[in-house]
Amino acid sequence: MRRFFARLRPERSESGVFDELPEGVRPSLLFAFDGFLNAGSAPRLAVEHLQSRDEGEVVHEFDLDDYYDYRGRRPPMVFDRDRYAEYDRPSLELRVHHDDHGAPYLVLSGPEPDFRWEQFAEEVHEIVEEYGVELVIGLGAVPMGVPHTRPSVITNHASRRELLDRKNLFRAQVVIPASIHSVLEIRLGEWGHDSVGYVAHVPQYVAQVEYPSASVALLEAVAGRTGLHFDLEELRLQQAETVADIHKQVEEQDGGDVLANLERQYDQMTRSAVEPPLVADESDLPTGDEIGSQFEEFLAQLDRREPGTGE
Repeated sequence: MRRFFARLRPERSESGVFDELPEGVRPSLLFAFDGFLNAGSAPRLAVEHLQSRDEGEVVHEFDLDDYYDYRGRRPPMVFDRDRYAEYDRPSLELRVHHDDHGAPYLVLSGPEPDFRWEQFAEEVHEIVEEYGVELVIGLGAVPMGVPHTRPSVITNHASRRELLDRKNLFRAQVVIPASIHSVLEIRLGEWGHDSVGYVAHVPQYVAQVEYPSASVALLEAVAGRTGLHFDLEELRLQQAETVADIHKQVEEQDGGDVLANLERQYDQMTRSAVEPPLVADESDLPTGDEIGSQFEEFLAQLDRREPGTGE
């Protein structure tokens, strides 16, 4: 196996960064990537919320030249009249954070690797062993036929069934596109390390805009699983504002008829299905065109807003 410790800051192995943990307790590692499983930007918002409360310390930086497709996902750059002024260099970093009670944990975040997934998994494996990580937790989000007026649903998966801590609403066997989330979980399990994942279901009609409801659900799942303490008040305020905006647009567009149909179908599915499909009966669900036409103006209004102003 390749060794990557040269990229770790040398002092970390001797710094005792996890000395404050009780004897026999090992840290958890959370990971969230911008890429395939990022509907509603929910994993990114979750990480940004954690970093807003504790910036953390970078203890490992991945060499993105090994993993990133610069031509496929060109980073933004500022051209100022007659010169290139700023380059927003992408980064994939591992940070040590502390929860509201001072307990340390690790967060790996940044763009999802485009290349060399097996090499990346090996590098993460080295980190897991170097820091004595007890549990690796992946955060993801997918667009689904669910209404925003219902509690956010989480699908739980794990490298071992004994690690599951909740019963999944959707339990069908399907073929899906692979992601680095799934490859990491499989490989870490093969190497004897426990790994779990939480995937939030985001209403498909808002999957392209920020959806804090799913971020709250993800962090609540992590807190319940690990015992870490996160103050989610600010994120819940964002959640309430976003839901209010969505509901207002729904009422203005069609009086809520499409949403009401979706709610009825969703409620029927959750009540009656023992082995429900991943989506409800397509003959009864609103079509993509129907949903798109009802929310087109809503999404356009969000795109026109000034960042951070809410206007």
